[in-house]
Amino acid sequence: MNDQTQPDGSDAYEGAPEHDHGALGDAEYAEFMELAVEEGFDLEDVEGAIEAAGHGPLPVLAVVGRPNVGKSTLVNRIIGRREAVVEDKPGVTRDRVTYEAEWAGRRFKVVDTGGWEQDVLGIDASVAAQAEYAIDAADAVVFVVDAKVGATDTDEAVVRLLRKAGKPVVLCANKVDGPSGEADAAYLWSLGLGEPYPVSALHGRGTGDMLDQVLEVLPEAPRETFGGGGIGGPRRIALIGRPNVGKSSLLNKVAGEERVVVNEQAGTTRDPVDELIELGGVTWKFVDTAGIRKRVHLQQGADYYASLRTAAAVEKAEVAVILIDASESISVQDQRIVTMAVEAGRAIVLAFNKWDTLDEERRYYLEREIETELGQVAWAPRVNVSARTGRHMEKLVPAIETALAGWETRVPTGRLNAFLGELVAAHPHPVRGGKQPRILFGTQAGTKPPRFVLFASGFIEAGYRRFIERRLREEFGFDGTPIHISVRVREKRGAKRK
Repeated sequence: MNDQTQPDGSDAYEGAPEHDHGALGDAEYAEFMELAVEEGFDLEDVEGAIEAAGHGPLPVLAVVGRPNVGKSTLVNRIIGRREAVVEDKPGVTRDRVTYEAEWAGRRFKVVDTGGWEQDVLGIDASVAAQAEYAIDAADAVVFVVDAKVGATDTDEAVVRLLRKAGKPVVLCANKVDGPSGEADAAYLWSLGLGEPYPVSALHGRGTGDMLDQVLEVLPEAPRETFGGGGIGGPRRIALIGRPNVGKSSLLNKVAGEERVVVNEQAGTTRDPVDELIELGGVTWKFVDTAGIRKRVHLQQGADYYASLRTAAAVEKAEVAVILIDASESISVQDQRIVTMAVEAGRAIVLAFNKWDTLDEERRYYLEREIETELGQVAWAPRVNVSARTGRHMEKLVPAIETALAGWETRVPTGRLNAFLGELVAAHPHPVRGGKQPRILFGTQAGTKPPRFVLFASGFIEAGYRRFIERRLREEFGFDGTPIHISVRVREKRGAKRK
């Protein structure tokens, strides 16, 4: 369903750079760039916009180490601005925080983590868990060590953790402020992670050489490939929701046998459970996950780790089937889980479980709740099921297939621009400050989920963007998938020269 090449096999226009055109084939890309020239856009800006929207997920670099070695300072140096909170005491960073960075023309994500320590309890254990999850989810790791202090027992423990993870590692010997400190950095060869790169994150010394090495080990694209990719294989379906909404019961009913433990006590499932299940002649990989509780960052022990693993399962899935207990009011936590799946860019199916227990009054009020509380995902296919009795289970797979089809839908650029032209003519952007911005043209640069880049003559308000998304769905479908729309505004001619 994803148009990666043009049917006519035409070559790109002469002089076109050899890089990723997102979902555009060469002929479509050439035609699009000619349109950009006619409208007065800078070609480099247009190419960057298409690449940014069409790349899919960026490779992820995790910055880890024990407390107070300068991880956040290094992250600020990598991203080129002071965003990560820095203070001269250990333990300031607790949660994983992700930023987007660029070096030597390549873009990637940087994850700042809290300090990792061994044999810790309470919130420190939660910080360590976040760091371990960051390593697991990353494509490469920068391990930061304080060169002035040297390798500690905790550093040695982190090395064992990194070796177990099997990820590429760049060793950063931080706090080397001059040539005299390079001898201290050399002692870190003893960690067995290869060459230590002497760096002063505070002053920027040596960070360029370290980032060059990062690009050497960081893949062009993330290591995670979905089951429906070029290799083939089962599509991954994550069952997510609050504790005790019936995820494990649903999986057992779909499988037709008791595959996972079910108990009335909430929180029975701790680790995501993968099960290959054949339905309708197709093999699917269903992942039963732990229930996502309120205030994940305040949990401790097994519940905390379970929430992290559930988040990781969603990242690796293609479709998130969100189970909601129809017998109870839709909660803030249900809405947070929906938001998590949307932000992860997954296809979405809403499954309202325990439908057999509802009377007419509850069904009436549930419909009102869905309209008000889940209006942001009105586009998601919905099934009303009973994991206990098996009611309407046959509707689950068609809903999943519908969501996957929308997730992979691609609109050719010519058809999209014809639609945009008619839309703008019939419903122009409101006049603001005496000016009326116009959408000039656009393209769909990627799928999984669909990602659009629109080029405009001025700032496009959020309300008008939502209107465009709504009309895109009416015209082209996109059932069951979030849509990402980015807008690039044409600079005034000569603005760059000034």
